[in-house]
Amino acid sequence: MINHKISSLLCLFFVIPSMHTLAQTFEIDADVRARFEYRHGFNNLFPDDADPAAFVNQRTRLNIGYQAEKFTLFVAVQDVSTWGDTRQILAIDGNDSFSLFQAWGQLQINQNWSTKIGRQVISYDDQRIFGGLDWAMQGRFHDAAIIKYHKDDFIMDVGGAFSQEQPSNEGTTFNTQGFFTYKAMQYAYLKKKWEKHSVSFLLLNTGFQNFTDDEVPTADGVSYRQTVGTYFKFPIQNINLSGSAYYQIGEANATTDLSAYQVSLEGTYKTDKILYGLGLELLSGTDQEGSSKNNSFFPLYGTNHKFNGFMDYFYVGNHANNVGLNDFYAKAVITTRGKSNLLIKGHYFTANADLLDDADAYLGTEIDLVYTHKLMNNVKLNVGYSHMFASESMSLIKGGRPEDNTNNWGWVQLIINPTLFKTEVNKTSN
Repeated sequence: MINHKISSLLCLFFVIPSMHTLAQTFEIDADVRARFEYRHGFNNLFPDDADPAAFVNQRTRLNIGYQAEKFTLFVAVQDVSTWGDTRQILAIDGNDSFSLFQAWGQLQINQNWSTKIGRQVISYDDQRIFGGLDWAMQGRFHDAAIIKYHKDDFIMDVGGAFSQEQPSNEGTTFNTQGFFTYKAMQYAYLKKKWEKHSVSFLLLNTGFQNFTDDEVPTADGVSYRQTVGTYFKFPIQNINLSGSAYYQIGEANATTDLSAYQVSLEGTYKTDKILYGLGLELLSGTDQEGSSKNNSFFPLYGTNHKFNGFMDYFYVGNHANNVGLNDFYAKAVITTRGKSNLLIKGHYFTANADLLDDADAYLGTEIDLVYTHKLMNNVKLNVGYSHMFASESMSLIKGGRPEDNTNNWGWVQLIINPTLFKTEVNKTSN
């Protein structure tokens, strides 16, 4: 079945070039990556009387692109699996791991205007609010439509999405209940560049289906939240400054209003061999003793693994509606050789809102190490290790798990992403 799907897609793209003229490009890329992980306190404090986890995840992705003078088509199919999840000699994949990651078309209306429709990655700026989440093997996509305007150094995107499980003759209830899975989404993104400087503005409206708390969940209206803010990059001689500020308002759920903020600032300085960086990020939270409003900011659809420590203790499928976070960090990227570098990064975490019984706001310190080496063209090796030094207060926001166990995580990843086929046609074809 999977082979039939891939064959059909390949036939589609090989036939298309024969029906158009001029400036045609057809390309097939592969992305195969395998990652071994050892987890002993990843994502949460390690419990007593438990054994560490170890496994290998693999992503196998095929990207197929076709570009003509007035339109572009792109399809990406992938298999995301864990080594051993399908029994040997089984005739079918027992875990339904094959999926359509992207499938979109972009039409060039004129020199400045275009529209992009279909399943696609939406990624802007530092990927804090919208990101592709490439660290996760499955990635992140949106079924959306976007109108794009691009002239000189100015960009404007206006997009939207409306989610349903299947066609229906009655109603528009969206029964898929997932972490921040929207029923409807609209946004506008504007960006302006001046030489090495840039500033962008984002306005995002997301609607989530409400459900009653009965034994059989029943749809009960839609809650809307708005996220508005800006991101900037501003170099000053050898120092590069970047930062963001976002504000969320609207409804946290059917009965609670939302008022939350995010602020970040980072400065980096680069020498011949080392890049130094200092930064902070403040994400507002809700007091553990309760509040009439929800004050917890959540970054929604970004690449959250990139922020607040690689061990994913915060905002990676967790920490929603919690006490927020103050993240103060320092980093250094050391170029060891022409094809290698070593990242060293330390985070100092505190709660943004008040904890129960006036507990200390200090949550813990995390150290991240990542070594990257380019083995050859299109082949890269990553090796990482992270350690969390948690405080007693971390236990208060992590379900009461003990904070005094060792919490560490190690991983090794091999990425192979060659171009398998590329052809350009610059003449009329029938």
